[in-house]
Amino acid sequence: MNKKLSKKDLKVWKDFIEGKEKLYNKDNINKDTKYKKKESTIDLHGFSLDQANRKIEKFITSCFEKKIEKLNIITGKGLRSKVEQNPYQSKDLGILKYSVPEFIKSNLELMRIIKKIEDNTENKNSGFFTLFLKIKE
Repeated sequence: MNKKLSKKDLKVWKDFIEGKEKLYNKDNINKDTKYKKKESTIDLHGFSLDQANRKIEKFITSCFEKKIEKLNIITGKGLRSKVEQNPYQSKDLGILKYSVPEFIKSNLELMRIIKKIEDNTENKNSGFFTLFLKIKE
C-alpha cells in the first residue's frame, strides 16, 4: 500500500521530530488520575451511632475537598447489634445501616455537596451504601 503523504502531513511530522513535544503514553492511562474517577471507602463497624455520624460528616467533607467522587460507606448489616435487648432503643434507628443514611439526608450542609445516594437499606444482605459527590470547582 503506497500512499503519498501530503505536504501538510510531512510538515507536521518534521515539526514533531525536530520539536521537544512528547507523546502521551496511552498505556499509562490507568495510572493517570485525571482519567479515573476517584473513589474512597470508610468502614463504620464498631462505632457508636454518635461516633459514626461525626466520622461520616468529616469523611464526606474531606473527600469533597480532595475531589473524590464516589464514596463507599460500610455500615454493616446490624446482625451483631444488641439493640433488640434494649427496650429504649429502636431496632431500625439504632443500627448504623439505617441511621447513618438518615443522618446524612437530614444534614443540609452535606446534602449540598452530594449528587446522589444509592441506598441499599431495603436489601437485608447489604451492609453498605454509596454516595456520589458533586465536583468541587
